[in-house]
Amino acid sequence: MDKINLSEKFALITEHWRPKVVGELNGQEVKLVKVRGEFVWHHHDVEDELFLVVRGALRIEFRDRAVTLGPGELLVVPHGVEHRTVADEETEVLLFEPAVTRNTGNVVHETLTAPDGTRI
Repeated sequence: MDKINLSEKFALITEHWRPKVVGELNGQEVKLVKVRGEFVWHHHDVEDELFLVVRGALRIEFRDRAVTLGPGELLVVPHGVEHRTVADEETEVLLFEPAVTRNTGNVVHETLTAPDGTRI
């Protein structure tokens, strides 16, 4: 039950698209990730995902529209909805999702699929 300083934790992250676990509760994980560029189109069969932008801007694209989030803004992507995330500049994002959630969902990508449960 120690406090978590998000700025300090983000400073430890050196790779893009590699979420790091900073907390767990009720079968869910709180993850931090730095992103830049375009992610792969994917969906999650049973897991919803919460994206909260801490720094920068994140565009979440759907097949019929896109939503851009700035600092302090969040969006929940329901399970089954195909999406991809895009950041023109490095962006810091807090994710909240079930612990079993693979970052690339139904897709296995040789460079973007991250190992599960990596903590910082």
